[in-house]
Amino acid sequence: MTAAGRIDAALRRVNRAQWVPQLLVRLFVGYFFLETGWGKVHSLPAMTERFAEWGIPAPAFNAALSGLTELVGGLLVMLGLFTRLISIPMIINMVVATLAVKLKKVGGLDDFVEQDEPLYALAFLWLFFAGPGWVSLDHLLDKVFRRKYAAELGPKASA
Repeated sequence: MTAAGRIDAALRRVNRAQWVPQLLVRLFVGYFFLETGWGKVHSLPAMTERFAEWGIPAPAFNAALSGLTELVGGLLVMLGLFTRLISIPMIINMVVATLAVKLKKVGGLDDFVEQDEPLYALAFLWLFFAGPGWVSLDHLLDKVFRRKYAAELGPKASA
């Protein structure tokens, strides 16, 4: 086999294994946000006070919204259920946290890239585009609906 053939075969194996990082990222960030959301929901008065100190409008509402978004979003991401859909409010949550709280402490690019929130936003952006992988409830639902509505959906486009 030529070098080009070996490289091509190796790249095909790597592509077939893309579900591994999708699963690991989902479990890692999902658990993190399930845990932080649980903490926020179970200490809403303290979170409301922090939101007020940060100057976030309607602090009680937004603290509850942020906590529930993280709690439910974390659980759904871990399960791989509605992954792309829930990634949108999770990205928004991280962008708001970055702009409203973290950016005030940033003095330059070095400080910015050391913040966790932009990294989590990028992880959710990646999950939005890459999807949850085949080890997910989304994949299972896709198979069920494709079987049920095969005639209406047409052939599945190759990735």
